Amino acid sequence: MSIYTSLGSVSEYVINCTKCGNCQAVCPIFKETLHEVGVARGKISLVEYLLDGKMEMTDGMADRFSLCTTCMACVANCPNAVPSDKIILAARAEAVRKRGMHPIKKVIFKTLKLQRLFDFGMKTGSKFQGLAMKRIEGKHYGARLRFDVGLGKDKVFPNLAAKPFRSQYPTVVKVANPKKRVGFFTGCMINYFYTDMGKAVVDVLTANDVEVIIPPEQGCCGIPASVNGDVASAKALAKRNLKAFEAMGAEALIVSCSSGGTAWKHVYSELLEDEPEFKALADKWAAKTYDINEFLIKVVPFNKEALGPVNRKVTYHDPCHLNRGQGINKEPREILRSIPGVELQEMKDPGRCCGMAGSFSIVHPDLSDKIADKKIADIAGTKTDTVATSCPACRLQLNSGLVNAGLNKDVLHTVQILAESYAQGKKNNSH
Repeated sequence: MSIYTSLGSVSEYVINCTKCGNCQAVCPIFKETLHEVGVARGKISLVEYLLDGKMEMTDGMADRFSLCTTCMACVANCPNAVPSDKIILAARAEAVRKRGMHPIKKVIFKTLKLQRLFDFGMKTGSKFQGLAMKRIEGKHYGARLRFDVGLGKDKVFPNLAAKPFRSQYPTVVKVANPKKRVGFFTGCMINYFYTDMGKAVVDVLTANDVEVIIPPEQGCCGIPASVNGDVASAKALAKRNLKAFEAMGAEALIVSCSSGGTAWKHVYSELLEDEPEFKALADKWAAKTYDINEFLIKVVPFNKEALGPVNRKVTYHDPCHLNRGQGINKEPREILRSIPGVELQEMKDPGRCCGMAGSFSIVHPDLSDKIADKKIADIAGTKTDTVATSCPACRLQLNSGLVNAGLNKDVLHTVQILAESYAQGKKNNSH
């Protein structure tokens, strides 16, 4: 019984919560609101009432369940290891079954399933984005909305790429003597916004003699739909991605987005639990999926001899779904410390949620910004010039916060700094 199809599936988890309140100490929502409903045990109490039939799901209760970034800090700090994130996701799916999906979200998720229409919309948007977005002067900071549409008037967004990442590359990027043949799951943000991150992944993999397959039929990872309780859309997106990569015959799958990695490693198998054929396919690919940092350390160790100097003072932000969701935190730091010229300076709390959490920042923009302010202050204290992370959504949130704070820092994926080092090494060797 999947958490996405039955609220009863989490009853055992709910019973294990002793309401001790340890979650209060680490919950980014509670720290800003000081409301009991903002913390895990408060939401778990609501789920208890629902399971016992003492309350019914209402729109107001559904809104309470939206007050969570699913950062999993409560899970890591729970003495009983109660998976609060799963309980909350189950409650959100229950809310959709009982109350229906918000009309705007319904349209968005339906469009995500229609890949060609979504692709056309994003390409069209890139041509006319100047009408809605005002570019920020200076280096490539991004742009702000000209009109406040409820997303926060000061939010800084990356510019839509003139040409999507997947349109810039052939399906197979060949190398002379491949050590491995891997599929690259780009996700939406890399494909439409941060094409520089995608290029860095391909450059680093090919520099290490890894052949890269970029299936054109892949699409959204489905996490936006699954975390909002739209199980049908999430399943459809999962199936499309599984079929796209299965058809290409890759030995492994590489992801450079923490939410995308979580989808492939954990969510697809849970979503498709009641469909044996697709569940087997999801399990197969879950075992072959690697975050790019993980792959370069554990599977095909990256070539350190070809690295050139990169003079950057760097601090690293741990994305929640990579750090706590996948247990990957040492690997990015090992990569950064291996790059000549890079000085790594840790912030006080690198694992604290940045407040982005995908659609959470859209539904609760003011709260999202308040959570981000704490992270930005922590970064400012490091006196570094570059912030590295391993998630495009975190990159957006951190860049927005830094620009608004007047802090002139680059925000890059770890693999971008590594690609910079390989490019410098190649340049030095050519002289």
